[in-house]
Amino acid sequence: MMRSKALFLDRDGVINQDLGYVNKIENFFFMDGIFSLAQKARARNFLIIVITNQAGIARGMYTEDDFFKLTSWMEDQFLKHEAQITKTYFCPHHPDASILHYKKKCSCRKPGSLLFSQAQKKYNIDMKASVMIGDKVSDLEAANEAGVGSKLLFSQYPPANLGSFLHVDALSNAVKFLC
Repeated sequence: MMRSKALFLDRDGVINQDLGYVNKIENFFFMDGIFSLAQKARARNFLIIVITNQAGIARGMYTEDDFFKLTSWMEDQFLKHEAQITKTYFCPHHPDASILHYKKKCSCRKPGSLLFSQAQKKYNIDMKASVMIGDKVSDLEAANEAGVGSKLLFSQYPPANLGSFLHVDALSNAVKFLC
């Protein structure tokens, strides 16, 4: 069976502007170039998989139902732009959670790589041929631990020491990594 390749995307700061605990449609603003990038990824047979930490759930700022409602709307917007998201994985936990049910250290919260492993198993993903775009080093550390081949930090200014990670200052510049 042929293995798939995936474009893994963090949500806040990559798909949408990170305004802090975004949980309502009216506060969700797509980043410039995200739909074009996703269309090009799909045209090159990449699955699009979102991997996102959602500490706002653990902190009682919104519920899992609120998250699912917003995620469904976001995925519909991608469909309207002919750039289907294959799956959205999320971690609702945080070690400093105010809601005890979510208070724990887990391996699904980035920089843990459990969500990447779950996606790899479910969709038979070739991790070396895959790409991760995140706006925090912890996103890339998780991808690195999972064996993702290309790890791109999307930010206006790269940190001084990126190590083996790459930097892009516009989502349009990430297209060249989709081989």
